[in-house]
Amino acid sequence: MSNDPSEQQQRFRHNGRIIVVSGPSGVGKGTLLKKVLQTAELPLELSVSATTRAPRPDEKNGVEYFFLPADEFHWRRENGEFLECFEIFRGGHWYGTLRNTVESRCAAGKWIVLEIDVQGGLSVQRQFPDAVMIFIHPKNVDILKERLAKRGTESQEAAEQRLQQAAQELKLAERYTYHIVNDDLNVAARELMDLLKSIE
Repeated sequence: MSNDPSEQQQRFRHNGRIIVVSGPSGVGKGTLLKKVLQTAELPLELSVSATTRAPRPDEKNGVEYFFLPADEFHWRRENGEFLECFEIFRGGHWYGTLRNTVESRCAAGKWIVLEIDVQGGLSVQRQFPDAVMIFIHPKNVDILKERLAKRGTESQEAAEQRLQQAAQELKLAERYTYHIVNDDLNVAARELMDLLKSIE
């Protein structure tokens, strides 16, 4: 399968769309997208990523993520089955987007929403230059600290790593085409829906 961006772009131009949504941990991407997906009158479909981390108590395989054993994940990675994949923290878990899932749904006319980190987003953009690139901003960094603390699902060290990662991602936000500040959920949802309708 060719990875030439021009060929990829031509393949999906008259079918589905790829919508990349990125932003730092704690900015509320998941909550925002859930609200939009419930109400938008567009063929939106959230892409399910794969990960090597264990599921949390309320998570189900194939819903929140495809939970893959590390050896299977890396076998798929070596065989080029991921559109993008990265290790979030050094020595930590891997996350990635399975290429065949995105391509098959796009070919069926779906607008596939990829909720992924900035590294992954920029990787997708290189392969699909016509991907719609949207960055979700926090009102300020203190909000991120509060939200990560309230999660209670990670150690203090992990939370600090996420804040450091957030600082790096915010520096790369300028590479995204569209920007939304998620201060008020309802306002941000309306802005995102209006944005998506404008590119229909």
